Amino acid sequence: MKLWTRAVRTVWALAILAAMAAIAVGQEKHWSAQWIAAAGTAEKDAAVLHFRKTIELAAKPEHFVVHVSADNQFIFYVNGAAARRGPSRGDLAHWRYETYDIGPLLRAGKNFLTATVWHFGTHAAIAQISDRTGFLLHGAGEAERAADTNATREVEEEKGIEMVRPKVDGYYAAEPGLRIDGGKFDWNAKDGGGSGSTWTKAVTLGRGALREERDAPNNWQLVSDRLPAMEMREAPAGRVVRTEGVAVKTGAPMPGFALGARSKVSVLVDNGELTTGYPVLAVSGGRGAKIRMTYAEALVDAKGQKGNRDEIAKKHIVGVEDEFLPGGETATREFSPLSWRTWRYLQIDVETADVPMKIAGLKTWFSAYPFVEKAYFHSDDKSLEPIWKIGWRTARLDAHDTYMDTAYWERLQYIGDTRIQALISYTMAGDDRLGRQAIEAFNDSRVTDGLTQSRYPSSLTQMIPTFSLLWVGMVHDFWMYRGDAEFVRGQIPGTRTALDWFLRGQRADGLLGKISWWPFVDWGADFEAGESPQDADGGSSVMTLQFVEALRYGAELERAFGDANLAKTYENAADDATHAIWKRCWSEKYGVLADTPAQKHFSQHANILGVWLDVIPTPQQKEVLTKILSKSDAGFGAAGEVPAMTAATYYFRFYLARAIEHAGMGDEYLKLLGPRRQMVGLGLTTWAESPEPTRPDSHAWSSHPNIDLLQIVAGVRPKSAGFREIAIEPHLGELKELKTGMAIPQGMVEVEYKRTEKGLEAHVKLPEGVSGQFLWSGKTRALRGGEQTLALP
Repeated sequence: MKLWTRAVRTVWALAILAAMAAIAVGQEKHWSAQWIAAAGTAEKDAAVLHFRKTIELAAKPEHFVVHVSADNQFIFYVNGAAARRGPSRGDLAHWRYETYDIGPLLRAGKNFLTATVWHFGTHAAIAQISDRTGFLLHGAGEAERAADTNATREVEEEKGIEMVRPKVDGYYAAEPGLRIDGGKFDWNAKDGGGSGSTWTKAVTLGRGALREERDAPNNWQLVSDRLPAMEMREAPAGRVVRTEGVAVKTGAPMPGFALGARSKVSVLVDNGELTTGYPVLAVSGGRGAKIRMTYAEALVDAKGQKGNRDEIAKKHIVGVEDEFLPGGETATREFSPLSWRTWRYLQIDVETADVPMKIAGLKTWFSAYPFVEKAYFHSDDKSLEPIWKIGWRTARLDAHDTYMDTAYWERLQYIGDTRIQALISYTMAGDDRLGRQAIEAFNDSRVTDGLTQSRYPSSLTQMIPTFSLLWVGMVHDFWMYRGDAEFVRGQIPGTRTALDWFLRGQRADGLLGKISWWPFVDWGADFEAGESPQDADGGSSVMTLQFVEALRYGAELERAFGDANLAKTYENAADDATHAIWKRCWSEKYGVLADTPAQKHFSQHANILGVWLDVIPTPQQKEVLTKILSKSDAGFGAAGEVPAMTAATYYFRFYLARAIEHAGMGDEYLKLLGPRRQMVGLGLTTWAESPEPTRPDSHAWSSHPNIDLLQIVAGVRPKSAGFREIAIEPHLGELKELKTGMAIPQGMVEVEYKRTEKGLEAHVKLPEGVSGQFLWSGKTRALRGGEQTLALP
């Protein structure tokens, strides 16, 4: 196992050599390799296939670069060592292939190149787009052509794996559970297999074709995957917290133990925090036994309620399940699912038949996108430490080969979530590769009327028009936080079609007409299906305000990269909308915005956006925010009558934080963290989707306090695109000391604040070449690259 691990790490460490392959691809006009499959197996239904090929090498090569892809997914092996998994998800017009240098795993003489490929058919995750089952491997250079997939490669259908539809309540869109029958499973397939009759010649499906080829022979239009390999590292497997039928010590990692014939055992393992990855259970003996592994974010009581996530008394587990059926071999076999799982609690239930069995142990391979935490936030308020850590963990677990809303339930890349996730990636990790993937994916998802789909990639079309507006904001965010004018310019045709859809729906009075599809805003308590109210002819102030935000961003993008006349059109439309909202939705009685001209319903959402976008005049902004928060957040008192009002949930409080700062109330920000402190008290180790009772315990859009702490409390933000200039304006509230750092394209911005008897001492360190300004108490001071200390009265 140590040799296997060392070999895998070697391959991952050398993945950077993929750049060599990109040059080779650029020199090729056509790929010689063929997509292959197995004769007589399902084309679009569930199937697991093993492919193999033997190549002879006169000497061990220093480098051997290959491109690999599959539909749906693959694990690629070289001489029995798992070299990589893939491909990253895309659509048929942008089908990813992975590039690896497998030279370190090759040897002189015979080499076995094998792959396990699976297609989950109707059980597939909704994020999985597909044409049909297939596998492709193409050598990047002449020497590597011997590895090409074609009719010389052999294939075997795996009979030991079946799909198991999860038995969970609520909307589930991720991968299915698996039933792996060890008595039927081909344990030797990854090593090259035997010479049995189960192996046959593969059938070809057409040449591998790059996207730019005009005569592509199949539906997979190949593009190089620009993402790095997902992180894969062995991690502690948690501690045993409850057992039945076996004397295993609790409070410690699960040891190996033996089971007699006709016995039942249950072991509950608590990982201590939510995780994503591959559990591996080592088993020997036990023919006829059944092992069930159940994964859950939290345990539930008899009423199905989660309560405190740390408590296990009188609670049970319900969740996604894998079933392992030992084949009875004396040799130890390692059972693990093909797809990664999500869990804090993992329960192992075993029932043996007539043959004793031994469980040798449990281990875990953690897997997620390989973000590295570069940002930091340390203050004299220690209660902020878990808020920072939980937010980062949530962002990490909800990012793999795409961003995703929830790692357990859906694994879908939604615009509303992804906009927030991308900002975390830019500022905490200084990594924009997954953000680029997401922006391009949403651009690629646009339907014929111009809107983006709400989530993508997705095999099931879903339209949330308001998310198209947020996508325009996401493009603008990228421009400000990462720069790269060429990339941003490439998105402008898409932002135009999205905004044009809304321009066509803008009423003569400036408000938006009735919005079709699913105009989701937030999971407000009385927002039906998350939709803010509309009158019979539309007129939603909340949706029109989101339109105003997108129009303003669109105008800035057009002035920088496109058409100044179109920018003026956007600005005029935004002005018309702004005037209409104030004229028709402002309630003189209550001094707040209503959700529609009928003024029968009120929400925090309309007033949050009204303040942030200056629809509500500056002199009234603090009063409005204080009113709307008086019934939802401690520390905010209001004068006068406040109407019944829908409160913003965790997601929309991202925009609340921006409104608070915009209104000059940034020092009040830390008062908004009450809901986060409540979740910490409930034992959550990732942020939930919405207040209790919540379906997902890990939801990406709830992680925005990490951005808020950097942007608002520490006060670091771009003053111009790509952080060419920086603006720092801290809002420390009651904090007396703060040390923090944010990643920007040029390096790290590091600031240290300390309150003194004379005021504030600020030590600022900027990357060379970055200048800007520091704002404090209404005064501005110039900043330059390097270190500087400011004494601020």
